[in-house]
Amino acid sequence: MSTTLSNLLHEVRRFEPPAELAAAANVGGAEYDTAARDRLGFWHRQALRLSWTQPWREILDWSNPPFAKWFVGGRLNVAYNCVDRHVAAGHGERVAIHWEGEPGDTRTITYADLLGEVSRAANALTALGVGQGDRVAIYLPMIPEAVVAMLACARIGATHSVVFGGFSAESLRSRVADAGAKLVITADGGYRRGKPSPLKATVDAAVADDTSVEHVVVVRRTGAEVDWTQGRDLWWHEVVDTASPEHEPESFDAEHPLFILYTSGTTGKPKGILHTSGGYLTQAAYTHDAVFDLKPETDVYWCTADIGWVTGHSYLVYGPLANGATQVMYEGTPDTPDRGRWWEVIERYGVTILYTAPTAVRTFMKWGSDIPARHDLSSLRVLGSVGEPINPEAWIWYRENIGGNRTPIVDTWWQTETGAIMISPLPGVTATKPGSAMDPLPGIAVDVVDRNGNPVGNGEGGRLVATEPWPSMARTIWGDDERFVRTYWSDLPGRYLTGDGAKRDQDGDLWLLGRIDDVMLVSGHNISTAEVESALVSHPRVAEAAVVGAADATTGQGIVAFVILRGDAARDESEGAALAGELRAHVATQIGAIAKPRQVIVVPELPKTRSGKIMRRLLRDVAENRPLGDVTTLQDSSVMDQISSGLSAGATEE
Repeated sequence: MSTTLSNLLHEVRRFEPPAELAAAANVGGAEYDTAARDRLGFWHRQALRLSWTQPWREILDWSNPPFAKWFVGGRLNVAYNCVDRHVAAGHGERVAIHWEGEPGDTRTITYADLLGEVSRAANALTALGVGQGDRVAIYLPMIPEAVVAMLACARIGATHSVVFGGFSAESLRSRVADAGAKLVITADGGYRRGKPSPLKATVDAAVADDTSVEHVVVVRRTGAEVDWTQGRDLWWHEVVDTASPEHEPESFDAEHPLFILYTSGTTGKPKGILHTSGGYLTQAAYTHDAVFDLKPETDVYWCTADIGWVTGHSYLVYGPLANGATQVMYEGTPDTPDRGRWWEVIERYGVTILYTAPTAVRTFMKWGSDIPARHDLSSLRVLGSVGEPINPEAWIWYRENIGGNRTPIVDTWWQTETGAIMISPLPGVTATKPGSAMDPLPGIAVDVVDRNGNPVGNGEGGRLVATEPWPSMARTIWGDDERFVRTYWSDLPGRYLTGDGAKRDQDGDLWLLGRIDDVMLVSGHNISTAEVESALVSHPRVAEAAVVGAADATTGQGIVAFVILRGDAARDESEGAALAGELRAHVATQIGAIAKPRQVIVVPELPKTRSGKIMRRLLRDVAENRPLGDVTTLQDSSVMDQISSGLSAGATEE
């Protein structure tokens, strides 16, 4: 069996940086060479963009790998760096957050406003007995209080654990218990698809038998009635809004725990990824500045990620606010009240930088290009992609229909565990290829290796690893150092195993291929699902595709593809088999006969979590006629019934 991934797709299109952007870019090409000559010196200089109350005596302590310590001896306050220092510099009237609720209500929050809110929340938490080293669970919708709560914890040295508001009571309970949270911050509910979505009841169920939680602080958002436990439950407006707006921040060690974030979609005990303060904020701030070419005086930045995911931590809260950005924060879904909501938001606020997920882009492709065409999107100058590999045709659609065929696209790769972006084009430097994340950022060292840890050559694929420590790296799994070592560092000692597959093309540029678990073994060839999905989406009638490997007596695994058609590609039921056959032939033309799907099923939707991740394990269950696994985290569990009923209609190999 091959020890490397088959390298199937080839991309020759290139897009040079716009000349005007390149001329004024925050980061130029020379930074790669500078960082390569002195990597630690490079990160030393990036840390100086922050305000420190005490300098560090050592940039990196790597004496006990994989437990890194960055900026050893340095002290700072993360919240001060995100709020106070901008006010002190005379930027208090700059808008920090343009917030828009799904029903249409809005709030404009300046940096001076944010300072007052964070100070009040810090005083309220202190009054409730929360202090340095305590853990606070945050279970909120996309409202400004979520940002305030995170910064208030950082301000007083408490470690926050934000839990995505779509998680169940059991998921919340396990996270609260594992962290030993002293306090939970939640809301009566939030708005989603035009309706109030309750949250307080979920918290009540999650903490019913918990002994660590002393108080539950509740933001009034929807006005819905909620059950109340006297002595434990408190209204945010009664304890925070009445607190003093004056608070003197204390500085903490660079390695002080800033947050725990639990990875989702795993079985067994939740895995709490621990990030600390100085190194994390350094890399979050640098990458936000470099990758998005942020000009805080003129840009309006919008990261569409939920606050509950690491993207929301690094590129909605800490990175942008550390850089003094003006940004948009939106509560609801992109199709409420109609499918033009995002483009209305961009037009209203003059958004210049948009950072979103490929699954959103493919959804917009499915809805049709006529929807964004109704809106003025000319303010956009940089587009970003995050969360999973973006296939070339979605990349092109994004550039042409959202970016007006003029904006650079920064396709970023990173993880909860890495804390900040690791691989990405630089918009003023890189000649980009559709679908490629291109190169590691300055100061980052990664490689693609085979199963034995040997680097692969150009034109080959393998496992993506980091070969040198980086500032925003996870420090451990909360309460379980041994699991941290075993999961990420034991397979190839001295190197961080990302769990993702990647390839280098003939030019040496990097392409991400999804999780190693999503590699199919077909007739002795390791084939990435991402490449077959990209081939399918390159067909003019396909908006989105998900591919899985199903057991096959002849080939080991057979490729089963589930596809969604574009909005303007409606079909008659009678042509289903013919279309499926056409798509199988298209893949064979694009990649080769080895990658031709055994079966193609046209479906109305794909099974996705609330964060937009496709749950391929459920599709494997369908393809192999197994009972479905857990569907509780799906955005819409009825999708699986539709998919199962359509299985027999898919064209199969003759």
